[in-house]
Amino acid sequence: MTLAIADKAREMKLNNIDVISFATGEPDFDTPVQIKEEAIKWTQRGYTKYVASDGIPELKEAIRQKLLRENKLEYAASEILVCNGAKQAIYEAFGAILNPGDEVIIPAPCYVSYIEQVKIFDGVPVIVPTKEEDNFRLKAEDIGKKITDRTKAIVLNSPNNPTGAVIQKEELRKIACLAVENQLFVISDEVYELLVYNDNECFSIAAFDDAIKKLTITVNSLSKSYCMTGWRVGYAAGDEEVISAMSDIHGHMTGNVNSIAQKAGVEAIANYHNFETMIEEYKQRRDLMVKRLNGMPGIHCKSPDGAFYTYTNVMSYYGKIFGDKVIRNSYELAEFLLEQAHVACVPGEAFGMDGYIRFTFAIARERLMEGLDRVESALKLLR
Repeated sequence: MTLAIADKAREMKLNNIDVISFATGEPDFDTPVQIKEEAIKWTQRGYTKYVASDGIPELKEAIRQKLLRENKLEYAASEILVCNGAKQAIYEAFGAILNPGDEVIIPAPCYVSYIEQVKIFDGVPVIVPTKEEDNFRLKAEDIGKKITDRTKAIVLNSPNNPTGAVIQKEELRKIACLAVENQLFVISDEVYELLVYNDNECFSIAAFDDAIKKLTITVNSLSKSYCMTGWRVGYAAGDEEVISAMSDIHGHMTGNVNSIAQKAGVEAIANYHNFETMIEEYKQRRDLMVKRLNGMPGIHCKSPDGAFYTYTNVMSYYGKIFGDKVIRNSYELAEFLLEQAHVACVPGEAFGMDGYIRFTFAIARERLMEGLDRVESALKLLR
């Protein structure tokens, strides 16, 4: 579904059609120079052989120090696994903890891979919808209603992709209590942790106490904070027994993460801390996008707490017609916008909640405003 739109957008670009993409889930900022220079240095030194499958010691130590410094979490090196991005870490976590028929509670809308990864291991995704009127913030009571004797794990993603919602600390505490009470694993995807705005704050659920820490697999990556999406460096931290099982899967699936990327990762985590300019720019773009979208007839857009997406309500356009085509869902509306406005975006169906479209504001302001002008012009064509 989403790939079909991406393929069509790619084909249009190859035909020299100016497509503005609000679809890509990655920063538009470049990897910081000092990180790239570190990679060049180690390439020139010939650091190009196999390295430890679970991560080079200096990167694991940098991650260990980061988790202690920023997340108030203390782990040993044996409790940390370096992966090819956060996606692989989450996949290996499911592989380590799930048996056929185990249920995994997943709040929706959610990152596209969670549900499919659970299915790969013959698990059963149990969806907990969040509500637009709550700014898509997850409530512990909604999690509690879905717990059964088959529940094995809860997936958390804060800030959330695609909504940007941040789980409030007191709700997170309640979720931790539910997990401990029912002895449920928590997979906490924290890849957008630095990208929060206004008074919102991200808190690692594992930091509440040792009981929830033992049950939590904390997942992060260098992709969003350090603008290193293509470098493919992520990591997981958790109880040694779980990390060991994940490491076994990892070793037989891919082996080590790229050696040069790991050396660059050490420089990033240990020595790069200049995030303020990027965060402020995203905040300003967020405000521009939310205001512009809410100025369009029939569009409703909540201001996200974090990340770099808006999850925009487009349901008022369902049933409208262009030519002989009726818009029945978010996929068809996204397809219409691509064809008529030359704007690429991601339909809400991809995230498990139709009625919405995800727009990213990780795009230069000029292109952002031009793209939204195109969206509004195209929507006026619908009758």
